Amino acid sequence: MYIRELSLVNFKNFEHAEFKFSEGLNCFIGNNGAGKTNLMDAIYYLSFCKSFLNPVDAQNIRFDQDFFMVQGKYSRLESDETIYCGLKRNQKKIFRRNQKEYKKLSEHIGLIPLIIVTPSDTNLISGGSEDRRRFIDSVISQYDAIYLENLIRYNRALQQRNNLLKQFAGRNAFQLESLEVWDDQLVKYGQHIHVSRMSFIEKLQPVFQKYYELISGGREIVGLRLQSELTGNDFEQLLKHSVGKDRILQYTTCGIHKDDCEFELSGNPIRKFGSQGQKKTYLVALKLAQFDFMKEISGLTPILLLDDIFDKLDKNRVEQIVKLVADDHFGQIFITDTNREHLDQMIAGLEAKSRIFTISDGVVTDEKK
Repeated sequence: MYIRELSLVNFKNFEHAEFKFSEGLNCFIGNNGAGKTNLMDAIYYLSFCKSFLNPVDAQNIRFDQDFFMVQGKYSRLESDETIYCGLKRNQKKIFRRNQKEYKKLSEHIGLIPLIIVTPSDTNLISGGSEDRRRFIDSVISQYDAIYLENLIRYNRALQQRNNLLKQFAGRNAFQLESLEVWDDQLVKYGQHIHVSRMSFIEKLQPVFQKYYELISGGREIVGLRLQSELTGNDFEQLLKHSVGKDRILQYTTCGIHKDDCEFELSGNPIRKFGSQGQKKTYLVALKLAQFDFMKEISGLTPILLLDDIFDKLDKNRVEQIVKLVADDHFGQIFITDTNREHLDQMIAGLEAKSRIFTISDGVVTDEKK
């Protein structure tokens, strides 16, 4: 599966641009701020119905314009797919597959599997638990539509329960029976989410370790460990025991929305003991493991986006990553860099065709190889 063509109108710093991509390696080269990452974001948009850089859709419209349009033409399972996203200011976002508009954007998730590695991934290590939960949810949701639906329903029930707790406090009244209606919903969907998360972490771990060793050339042991109150505990009982605390704080204090994932290096938290190079290696290995996992589960080869991944890595680790992505195990790859040497080195190891696009202030020059 790969994207053949991409069209942009008024998307970020691009007034109008059209691309024809190689089904192998595609490189975006240019100075910082030229628009390389914006192109990655456009491709991401067509898989996830949103930006990975800016969650406010209207802020992705080019300055002083009233709309943006992003359209991609794909080859998927020997058939053609056209994915369209359009947005006018102060109007609803339109998302279409083959000219048919989606009723719910969640119906699109997973159709075009995609893995992205960006500098902002450092938030997975240094950020809060919400960043790590979002990572886990985004992976599982791409191949498990039931998980995504359970997650949506859990979050709706959680919001209703929290609203009810605030209402009780405002009225200085309390009705346990009303609260238990939402407890039942949280338990119903939360237990399924917990099982899926545990299974995902267990299956990802050995693949993750393999990639870390290949990139680092060492024998350090990396790990992922899900921290969840539901592990070894009954969710329904947890909710009952936390009612008093919930009433005081006016929100739900236990559940899968409090889960976290501990990132470990040699048994220690990498956020505390890892060097910059180790952390970057950890994140790249994690995303490549995600790639393998998605490929096996979905039966489709995901599109791989590597945005400025060589920063803070020593020469040996850069060379190992270049060798990995030059392997035919990966399908269509997009890479951004300011260093032409990295890209030339990567292209030299490829037998398949590749393209280099030079980006300068939203203007694109195509260099076909």
